[in-house]
Amino acid sequence: MGQTFAEKILARKSEKNRVSPGQIVTVKPDHLLTHDNTAAIISKIEAELNKYGLHRRNLPIIVLDHVTPAADEKTAANHKKIREFVRKFNLPNFFDVGQGICHQVVIERGFARPGSLILGSDSHTCSYGALGVFATGIDRTEAASLLLTGETWLKVPETIQISIRGALIPPVSAKDLILHIIGQIGADGANYKAVEFHGDIQFILISDRITIANMGVEMGAKIAVFPIDDLSKKYLTSIGVKPETYEAVWADDNAVFSERIDINLAQIVPVVACPHSVDNIKPVTDVEGLEIHQCFLGTCTNGRLNDLEIAAQILKGKKVHPNTRLIVLPASNQVYLEADEKGILASLVESGAVILPPGCGPCLGAHQGVLAPGERCLSTANRNFKGRMGTPDAEIFLASPATAASSAIHGKLTDPRKEL
Repeated sequence: MGQTFAEKILARKSEKNRVSPGQIVTVKPDHLLTHDNTAAIISKIEAELNKYGLHRRNLPIIVLDHVTPAADEKTAANHKKIREFVRKFNLPNFFDVGQGICHQVVIERGFARPGSLILGSDSHTCSYGALGVFATGIDRTEAASLLLTGETWLKVPETIQISIRGALIPPVSAKDLILHIIGQIGADGANYKAVEFHGDIQFILISDRITIANMGVEMGAKIAVFPIDDLSKKYLTSIGVKPETYEAVWADDNAVFSERIDINLAQIVPVVACPHSVDNIKPVTDVEGLEIHQCFLGTCTNGRLNDLEIAAQILKGKKVHPNTRLIVLPASNQVYLEADEKGILASLVESGAVILPPGCGPCLGAHQGVLAPGERCLSTANRNFKGRMGTPDAEIFLASPATAASSAIHGKLTDPRKEL
């Protein structure tokens, strides 16, 4: 009997020959991601850190991104505490304010290597599955324990196989695809399961694989993962990750899956996740015409170069509707610089967009785009829960960059196919 990706990785990381779904294993992750919540995590174990120190200096990756630059005194104090912690233990993997959103930084800086195990105190750590990584979120207490011991336990998940066939028809995008899948499976349809993507993945760009893997947790998945192919190898080489530094792992042909789902990409249409659940999916055509007060383009889900480029193409020569705000947030300073060099940012600004510094900002209702009561936002983020962007009396719709750009032009939900 063959093994799934998750079974192979967890067997290796727990130093076992074989593991089975439901089995509890003790693993030693390659890295632990934390962000602004590092202050809360280390506060739990200050005495132990002073007595025993860190298990391994290169274990943690710390990225300040959630409220950056600091929006209040409390946040500034937390950032200061984190910087002091980094200096005290001489930590090599620290990325201060302005470097970007943690998940984008982890990928760009080459930490997300195929066959590795990365845990993070953020639920969207699953993003790294785009590059064949077993990557999943853990809570702060687990993260604190990991800093001291270098190990934790995981339960081996069952696995859902999703086979994709054909190619998406632009402007339909990966965001439409993953929203369609979540609508089909449900927000809890993959609870504590691994999701493997098979089939015609050669038509899915790396940036789009990140978008898809990023939202695996929105259907309850423990991980969402793609195999390593020529496209991913080329990308890894482009960011300086040498082939000899990783070992790609993938499921056996005769692996046992709890469920198999087939999807014809040519049948996917532009969709939107309506308030207040990510699985409340409807075709854009069903909700066209709804007034939109703010469009938000960015986040760890859709803040990469091709996302900004698609929006700029649609907005070129046009203006954002006078009753609508368009906020653009590049996922990292590298994305920001590349978009600037290509003239994408200037084009967006000419159309009426406001460009924010790399970070999370409006996505979690922290600052730089908080909604007012009664407002409606069309966001390229990954969550539309009530109160997510600051007030429970606002509505959040999730959609693709193309849909967000098209809607910004008209001030209302608009099918992006009309802009072609």
